[in-house]
Amino acid sequence: MNLISMEKIYKSFGPNPLIEDISLGIDEKDKIGLIGLNGSGKTTLLKIIAGIIEEDSGNIIKKNNINIEYLPQKIEFGGELTVIDQVFKGNSENIRLVKKYRKAVARDNPDADEILKLSEEMDRKNTWALESEAKAVLTRLGITNFKEKINKLSGGQKKRVALASALINPSDLLILDEPTNHLDSRTIEWLEEYLNARKGALLMITHDRYFLDKVVNRIIELERGQIHTYQGNYNYYLEKKAERVEREVGTARKTKSILRKELAWMKQGARARSTKQKARIDRYNDLKNKKFHLDNEEIDISVASTRLGRKIIEVKNIEKSFGDKKIIDDFSFTLLRDDRIGILGDNGSGKSTLLNIITGELEADSGTVDIGETVNIGYFAQETEEMDDSTRAIEYIREFRENIETKDGEMISASQMMERFLFPPSEQWTPIGKLSGGEKRRLYLLKMLMNAPNILILDEPTNDLDIETLTVLEDYIDEFKGAVILVSHDRYMLDRLVERVFVFEEGGKVKGYSGNYNYFREQKSIEEETILKEEEKQEKIKKDNSYKKDRPIKFSYNEKREWETIDEEVAELEIKIEDIESKTLEHARDYEKLQELIEEQNDLEAKLEKKMNRWLYLSELNEKINS
Repeated sequence: MNLISMEKIYKSFGPNPLIEDISLGIDEKDKIGLIGLNGSGKTTLLKIIAGIIEEDSGNIIKKNNINIEYLPQKIEFGGELTVIDQVFKGNSENIRLVKKYRKAVARDNPDADEILKLSEEMDRKNTWALESEAKAVLTRLGITNFKEKINKLSGGQKKRVALASALINPSDLLILDEPTNHLDSRTIEWLEEYLNARKGALLMITHDRYFLDKVVNRIIELERGQIHTYQGNYNYYLEKKAERVEREVGTARKTKSILRKELAWMKQGARARSTKQKARIDRYNDLKNKKFHLDNEEIDISVASTRLGRKIIEVKNIEKSFGDKKIIDDFSFTLLRDDRIGILGDNGSGKSTLLNIITGELEADSGTVDIGETVNIGYFAQETEEMDDSTRAIEYIREFRENIETKDGEMISASQMMERFLFPPSEQWTPIGKLSGGEKRRLYLLKMLMNAPNILILDEPTNDLDIETLTVLEDYIDEFKGAVILVSHDRYMLDRLVERVFVFEEGGKVKGYSGNYNYFREQKSIEEETILKEEEKQEKIKKDNSYKKDRPIKFSYNEKREWETIDEEVAELEIKIEDIESKTLEHARDYEKLQELIEEQNDLEAKLEKKMNRWLYLSELNEKINS
């Protein structure tokens, strides 16, 4: 069933259109990933579909009584609502019923008849599970204090509460703008499973390529106000886009050839004396005005780095606590010149704290961080630094540096460097306040790289950066002549870049693994399986010992028979050994016979030793039985 049909949607926030003549249909079984460069209009398109803002022109037809849930990129709610109340702030019929019941129960003098009536209605509509489901989703998202006031939460926690609300509230179309921001890898994997199992349409913006690959069945790329649609996941999109670009290059070449011929004809002074000539002139004008976008705009961050000496960074026995909570417990490591280190852990486990200690932004409670004299750290923090909205983008860069040397030895200006970061001259004087969140992140990244660092420390670089920027950043790191420390929940980036992993565990312990993210997961699975088997083994031993402890002590049937005859058997063996000893004296000069007797004696003594050990066990058991 078709939920939404859009025809020739147009939207601009200035002289140039952001969205131009877009037509799009969304079906109830669609799971759509919307991708494109920062500032290309992705969030604007989501807001138009969600009804948050209006299009300038065009038509949108929606199914009657359609219910749309929208998770914005930036969360602005606050106030005195609790977490659980915020989650149930939706307007669906079932949510309104739950809110009505919660409000009735919370009154100082609750009306028993009203509560009974609401309870019966909730029974009929089977809405009792909504609250327990909401708490389960919040818990999986790392929010466990359901009565906490929203205004006391961090920005990341508010985003997770908003995500829980969007997931819980029933909807025909779920729209998510960067849902994986502020989620750790384990939670992202849970969200993948949740969205795959969810019924209803999904439309989302995300930079997480593994997430796109596993969740969506359709990719829509927004490029220069136009959309390109691909029926498939992210891998399929990559294949088909490459084919499309190749076709467009071929078409552009053919068009240029035709244009040259038509231009030669026009220069001959052609006059529109006939219908045929008029048609040819019109054809020339159409070809001349036709636009071809061949994806030749790529971010180029080939910045030179400063020389790096032999001594890099040595972290020795650092510890850090906040109150009673131990964040880092006795952690040491030495950073090598070519290290590619990924840092993993749950939200709040201490990853950013470690980076801040290494960069000197925060002081450890104990331990040392020794940094070499030639080290020049480029620190890309999780949160973009405060920017003056009235400052022009180029002024923000020029305040830091006017010129920069590329890795090829070329000196280029701040303006030229901004062009390489897809800030054309026409946009370089744009006030920062008018840039999108992703464009601000890209500008912040440019400023960091302008310092020509030889050590890169990146804290969640994937937040708000588009896939194209991430891809080029990954290419830059591939060729970077220096060490890289990366905190990220982006499994694709971790798999591609890192060769060593540090994982924050309970109590501030940090454990190291060799290899990328996938290898770490394999090793972790083996460890968890080994621990589980050992726990099962210990539990079995415990049960066996408990059974033995509770069981009355007594001889088994065979043990009783053995105990009754063992004294005679021991005595018989002792007599045989004495007999052989006397025979050895008789045959002292017969070497062959003597050898036989000695072998027989050794055999009897071994049997006697075994029998005596058995006698000792049965004797102790007999004492316990009779005590």
